[in-house]
Amino acid sequence: MADEMALLVADVFEAAGALRRSGEALAATEGQTQARWQLLSAVSGGPLTVAQAARRLGVARQGVQRIANDLVGEELAAFRTNPDHRSSPLLELTASGHRILNKITDRATEMHRAMAADLTPAELAAARALLQRVIEQVRRYDEGAPAT
Repeated sequence: MADEMALLVADVFEAAGALRRSGEALAATEGQTQARWQLLSAVSGGPLTVAQAARRLGVARQGVQRIANDLVGEELAAFRTNPDHRSSPLLELTASGHRILNKITDRATEMHRAMAADLTPAELAAARALLQRVIEQVRRYDEGAPAT
């Protein structure tokens, strides 16, 4: 069983790498990177501090700060005063940022349709369910609880 789990982990890493490369190419069509696309997406639902966005994305705050500064410099996002914390401004999308995000998202939707063309909804649902169970097992293991 451990061998099968190791193979699954290797497959997930391979899939993640392939999807990351594909996402980079997709974001590049609008002059962006996947990291910028992810941050645009993270704050598209409403303004967040850099720390909040970093937690949502599961990455280091410093990296998000650099990307946020780049997006602000390109006028795709803006910092605004945070009424709850003066030294942690809120990052929000500008109209240009929303337009770029929508273009990338539309392209991603087309790509996802093409990638899913040979898969059934049941296969996709089963794959997602299994991945969600694996994620839960990893979290339990990381927290010190026995994986069941």
